[in-house]
Amino acid sequence: MIKAVSPDLSTRAEDPFLWLEDRTSKPALDWVHHQNDLTKAKLKGDPSYQAQFETALELMTAQDNIAVGYELGGYVYNFWQDKTNALGLWRRATVASYKTDKTDWQTIIDFDALSQAEGIKWVFSGARRLYPDFNRCLVSLSPDGGDASEMREFDIETGSFVEGGFRAPSSKSDFGWLDADTVIVGAALEEGDRTQSGYPRVVKLWKRGTDLSAAEPIFEGQLEDLAVGGSLEFDGDERYLLLARTIDFYSGHHFVRLASGENRRLPLPDDATETAIFKGRVIFGVRSAWSAPGGLTCLPDGLYAFDFGRWLETGDIGVIETVLPPADRVSIAYLASTRDRLFINLMDNVRGRVVAAQRSETGWSLSPVALPENGNVGISHINQFGSSVSFSFTDFLTPSSIIWSDDDGKTLATIKAQPARFDASELVSEQFEARSKDGTAIPYFVVRRRDQKAPVPALLYGYGGFEVPLLPGYAGVRGKLWLEKGYAYVQANIRGGGEFGPGWHQAALKDKRQNAFDDFAAVAGDVVRRGISTASMLGIQGGSNGGLLTGVSMTQRPELFGAVIIEVPLLDMLRYTELPPGASWMAEYGDPSKPEEATWLAAYSPYQHVTEDVAYPPVLLTTSTADDRVHPGHARKMAARLQAAGHAHALFYEETEGGHGGRGDRRIQAAQTAMKYVFLEQALGGGDK
Repeated sequence: MIKAVSPDLSTRAEDPFLWLEDRTSKPALDWVHHQNDLTKAKLKGDPSYQAQFETALELMTAQDNIAVGYELGGYVYNFWQDKTNALGLWRRATVASYKTDKTDWQTIIDFDALSQAEGIKWVFSGARRLYPDFNRCLVSLSPDGGDASEMREFDIETGSFVEGGFRAPSSKSDFGWLDADTVIVGAALEEGDRTQSGYPRVVKLWKRGTDLSAAEPIFEGQLEDLAVGGSLEFDGDERYLLLARTIDFYSGHHFVRLASGENRRLPLPDDATETAIFKGRVIFGVRSAWSAPGGLTCLPDGLYAFDFGRWLETGDIGVIETVLPPADRVSIAYLASTRDRLFINLMDNVRGRVVAAQRSETGWSLSPVALPENGNVGISHINQFGSSVSFSFTDFLTPSSIIWSDDDGKTLATIKAQPARFDASELVSEQFEARSKDGTAIPYFVVRRRDQKAPVPALLYGYGGFEVPLLPGYAGVRGKLWLEKGYAYVQANIRGGGEFGPGWHQAALKDKRQNAFDDFAAVAGDVVRRGISTASMLGIQGGSNGGLLTGVSMTQRPELFGAVIIEVPLLDMLRYTELPPGASWMAEYGDPSKPEEATWLAAYSPYQHVTEDVAYPPVLLTTSTADDRVHPGHARKMAARLQAAGHAHALFYEETEGGHGGRGDRRIQAAQTAMKYVFLEQALGGGDK
């Protein structure tokens, strides 16, 4: 008999499914394979599955999808996957060719060919290019789609890995160029180099021709820190080696390495954010009010600056300048610059816009970039060494487009536009507000048929954590497999996210986490109250922290939902810090080793609140054996506990590759996507509870 675990009990002592935390043990994998067989029989065996899979794969690999790229040195770089190139091509084209309908691409690395030659399914994890010609690269390759990657030096001109060049084994280390013969290493290779979260604790300089173990340490953090890192930053012709000690997700210290070898800390508060160097100024934001030297109080959602050169020379921060004053319901999404212009990507009531900032002797001035309104506008790429910048525009019903500028955003032209993937002519996108338990107004979007008269199956998606905003966006697969059938899609902007800046996030931090869950329940209730759906026809979906959200929603308010999808989730909040890299998230959730914090974690931790005397809606839990960000043990144990408690409608599915983000082969992604839509349609058949 399975009963809910009392919050004051140790999960290690009580947990009958602890063995499922052993990621690759035979008993655990035997259990996984059995569960996969059961789930595939139910979902892939559905008559509608094959058509949904083929549709999803076709849209994910369509040749007319936008090839999103970024420009460096006159070339646009792009990573591309289609049916022929399952693992993808890293490629480039000239800017002139990229702007045409038939781009002439030069393949840099064919990952399918590389994987076939080496017998490992390599997943591209990015590349760092060497200034100023950008032909030498430090390429990161994941052997399974996880975060840990191998690094190799590659020469684009010769099209080959450099014989005897820089190379490092798979780890969560970070590599960047200092110069042609020196690599900056955020080291996480050896136990002594790693923080308790498994990320780099030491920054080293690695000279060409020497062994990585002989790299010179230049900066160290604490074992309890989240990570450290180093990077070469450019401001025009000036170069700076910047170092960062990230204490946790929301605090850290920034340093500049001087020619003398001193690592001098920048005079910023611990919770500084959005830091950049532009035109001799350090640009920064703050997460909480800061009384800066000189008397100015810097506020969240604003941007500020000080004279970097003056501070380097004299140690005096001087006058703090206001670049962007804060405004109600406006938050900063992204900050970047070309060589001569600073761009600020803003979120204004969950819609995007971009302003350009310039400084004169009289201060800073802001001007809007002439982009479409009332949608999700973002900076797609920016060339910090030149003047090219591109922007993306989309909303729930408008396919994505790329708007390009070669002159710092002054002249704009739409150069790429994705074709429509579903019929949106009868659909409408609306924004509503729900009242949470404490009275806070929670915005959410609904996409549905304009002429809807009666409740329909609806899918509610949420996240609510880590300052991550959920913005409007076009999704062809969702449109084709869900919206075209007359169903509704709902996206909730609950607290904990980044939609309205640091305050919105902090309102659901640590002991305030229940606010996010209450917000989500309020949106669900409002959707039903408005007649958009009913409880039995309302499905919910969330991944990672969003998987925690849907797991809590199921255990706290099962009567509100007809189906639950829980993807790559955190679910055992009393043991999450024991499963690497869980310790890195204590600033978000709290520390279960501290009794006071364990109390609030235990109050909502889904795994501990499974009971046999509650009618849970059908649930599908998914994870990946290769997920080295959120341990698969969370989803495994939750499924096992639900099933042991007699909940026959608890399905579990685990991929063996793809990591936390499901990277890699699009066929695998399409299959799991189709399974989820089959699950929703099976569960949300209509009729109220």
